[in-house]
Amino acid sequence: MSILILDNEGIRRINRDYLQRDRPTNVISFAMQEGQGAGVQPYLLGDVVISAERAAADAAAAEIPFEHELWFLLVHGILHLLGYDHERGTVKQAVEMEKREREIFSRLIEELPLAAEQ
Repeated sequence: MSILILDNEGIRRINRDYLQRDRPTNVISFAMQEGQGAGVQPYLLGDVVISAERAAADAAAAEIPFEHELWFLLVHGILHLLGYDHERGTVKQAVEMEKREREIFSRLIEELPLAAEQ
């Protein structure tokens, strides 16, 4: 798996060029086990692209630590790589993804110190 952290303009270009959505977003996942070439590298999950600029703005708006938002977006992106889909799936699948997100994120932040605590 690769992780790419960009600003809003960088993720906007990727969103535009690969998904035909000309706007910035918080996270994009490109699964290697879907579409053309799926299965060629069975141990390669894919790519997660995160906008740190958007994560910082969202964290500030929600009054949560930036690191928490960044980790949450990474968990969200990885779940997409694993086949979870809240956009194109059913409501039940969206609820399941959200449940898994919260479970994983809760366990993760229990183990990770905030940058301010280090």
